[in-house]
Amino acid sequence: MFTLEQIKAAHSKVKSGADFPAYIKEIKALGVTHYETFVADGHTDYHGANDYTAKVPAKYDPLVIADTANAEQFKAELLAHQQGKTDFLTFIKMCATFGIEKWAINMDKMTCTYYDKAGNEMLVEDIPQ
Repeated sequence: MFTLEQIKAAHSKVKSGADFPAYIKEIKALGVTHYETFVADGHTDYHGANDYTAKVPAKYDPLVIADTANAEQFKAELLAHQQGKTDFLTFIKMCATFGIEKWAINMDKMTCTYYDKAGNEMLVEDIPQ
């Protein structure tokens, strides 16, 4: 089963959104089946087979998530991030500003789903393979 050290080593290679697909491929190979990252403080729960979970604690001081999501503005800023125009912390702050509470990665479907505070799906993206 994967360890937090393995996850952190894989994540350390991610410098921008452009590096994300390679990261997903690497952690999938470690046995991660899905994970959720919470924008408010950056904690992430990685899940594997047999109800295995590895929890990464909060990474930064809490952010306030906007009560109302702005899906169109979020999509525009996400595209810029995926093109490598912003770093991770800039991306996180943008998520909070536009009402994104968390994202969930599904390794079987190879999707990334972004959710607002009410649990509504704001965007579902296919992860390039």
